Amino acid sequence: MTRTDLDPPTEKTRSDERQVDETTLILRLAEAVEQLAVAQAAADLELRCFTPEQAAAILGKTENWVVENIQARRIPFTYVGKSPRLTAAHIREIQAQGEVLPSKYANAA
Repeated sequence: MTRTDLDPPTEKTRSDERQVDETTLILRLAEAVEQLAVAQAAADLELRCFTPEQAAAILGKTENWVVENIQARRIPFTYVGKSPRLTAAHIREIQAQGEVLPSKYANAA
């Protein structure tokens, strides 16, 4: 410990500390606002209905594949008016239908 450590803080030191505190608060506030925006975007996505064309792009399939499976009622969908639409939950369910888990009896490679 030196003699300068024992000196009372000067006005310049206090303003520097205040500046650091204000900068830290601004950065934390900016992060909080960004997190709220991401949460809002996720909520909007959950409520959105996708056309067969949009759903096909998400699933990596053709629009024709989606339409044929809707008509055959092999995949979940909903009607908005007379138009078939898929929600995010429907798309997740379609992805889960195709999941293949490894066999517990498979040979280890």
